[in-house]
Amino acid sequence: MTQRAQIHGKVTYREGDGVLIAIRPGPVEVQPTASDVTLSWTDGETHGSAAMPIGDFRKFVADGLITLAQPLRAPQAAPPPP
Repeated sequence: MTQRAQIHGKVTYREGDGVLIAIRPGPVEVQPTASDVTLSWTDGETHGSAAMPIGDFRKFVADGLITLAQPLRAPQAAPPPP
């Protein structure tokens, strides 16, 4: 389920083993999974997206660098088959 959030400070992500890349301050859409979060944004005609581990995302939220419009709801894992 996609949720809305706001970036307020220096939020970064890493593509593979590359350098840290900053996400510009402003509104983003958040798509959580059990292990990571994908952030999506537009900046004029440019569209961006970044995936980051859920732990990194929660730290940015705890540090006040990302504020959520509502509490994060990660999808629940499917129960094992009988």
